Amino acid sequence: MPNPKRTSAAISLGVLIFALTACGKKEEAAAPVVERAPLVQAGGVTAEAIINADDNPGEWLSHGRTYSEQRYSPLNALNTKNVGELGLEWAFDLGVSRGIEVTPIVHDGVMFVTASWNIVYALNAKTGQEIWRYDPQVDRSRASVMCCDIVNRGVAIWGDKVFTGTIDGRLIAINAKTGKEIWDVSTIDLSKPYSITGAPRVVKGKVIIGNGGAELGVRGYITAYDAETGKPAWRFYTVPGDPSKTPEDAAMALALPTWDGEWWKLGGGGTAWDSMAYDPELDLFYIGVGNGSPWNQNIRSPGGGDNLFLSSIVALRPDTGEYVWHYQTTPGETWDYTATQHMILAELEIDGVERKVVMQAPKNGFFYVIDRETGELLSANNFVPVNWATHIDMETGRPVEVAEARWPGKEPFFQFPGTLGAHNWHPMSYNPDTGLVYIPAQETPFGYGDDPNYEEHAMAWNTGSDFRLAGPSIG
Repeated sequence: MPNPKRTSAAISLGVLIFALTACGKKEEAAAPVVERAPLVQAGGVTAEAIINADDNPGEWLSHGRTYSEQRYSPLNALNTKNVGELGLEWAFDLGVSRGIEVTPIVHDGVMFVTASWNIVYALNAKTGQEIWRYDPQVDRSRASVMCCDIVNRGVAIWGDKVFTGTIDGRLIAINAKTGKEIWDVSTIDLSKPYSITGAPRVVKGKVIIGNGGAELGVRGYITAYDAETGKPAWRFYTVPGDPSKTPEDAAMALALPTWDGEWWKLGGGGTAWDSMAYDPELDLFYIGVGNGSPWNQNIRSPGGGDNLFLSSIVALRPDTGEYVWHYQTTPGETWDYTATQHMILAELEIDGVERKVVMQAPKNGFFYVIDRETGELLSANNFVPVNWATHIDMETGRPVEVAEARWPGKEPFFQFPGTLGAHNWHPMSYNPDTGLVYIPAQETPFGYGDDPNYEEHAMAWNTGSDFRLAGPSIG
């Protein structure tokens, strides 16, 4: 996860929601994509509307616009010839000075956006005029167990409801027309340092949300709730619990032998705090799993092991949460190398064969192309300089690690990428017309080494790494 010592000013990305309009000459603009009437009027968003998002390119109905999370807009009135003519159309002040990491949802002329403290706004998308606002009155003391400011990444919309997750671990349904609360459920154990920063996704009438908190010591999971009632439908744990108890399901039985020691007392980590995607044809729901808790594997799992399903892409059945397959990007994760970064689903021609793939550029610096039906690794190349591994072995799918990088119990190691990752929460996108993926990459090193004075502290950071070695990425 990102650096706990950053100031709010350093991570604040803005306090204004704004709209741009083209001005001046327009004769060179490309013929615009024709906007059709919405598939479903008056807030009634359905799976059909999200699946057929290209029929209404002026709408943005899901976090990544489509279930495939490509974040590609087919609108083409704006192009390289007229982009310089853009001017401000309207601005709306969210009234905060904290981090903003939100993707707005747009439907039926209304923009739904969230500010800090999970305040939800419905705005007229053409004028910026406020239609309603909803304040969930979050417990602001929970900011003390947030990794990286009181951020959130927006809402989901389904039927006539807007759904938001809060930093104090609630999932809330709001009437999309009036802003009135419909239901409010707690998704976490408040005695532990859980939080929610991610945007919900809605698949087959179920609102799906994960949580954060691995740095402070929790066990990760993802939960589906009935969109109408808020009742829990299923829960998938991402790491095993107490081995003296019966595993919750076959996936946890599979993961259990890959752990050692008393990790469950420390949480284990594996929080699914951001990335999700859905393939309606295969009926597979994909989640990205986070880092270990503590980071230091020598403390978390002293006998080593892959520690499933840390730093993994996991495919589930959205009706039941049943495990189908996984691919682990960083076995035995010990560097805060999450695989929670955005995933993109696409169809690519590989060796003359069209493959259904999931693509991800996680923190560890490698760009992965994986068969999304089977979990088979198809390609893996670094997209920034890395010094913790030489390459990914295509036979085993595993990284070929540099021995010095496996730092617990050995000498400190100054590493690329560091804990901020080669790619973090910032969304990437894919252009299906060109086949290009656009990744907001960064090169930030970090000095990893054992914390000689490590003691577990409840509701506090528990990394097991000596931050005095951190270097420029922590400054």
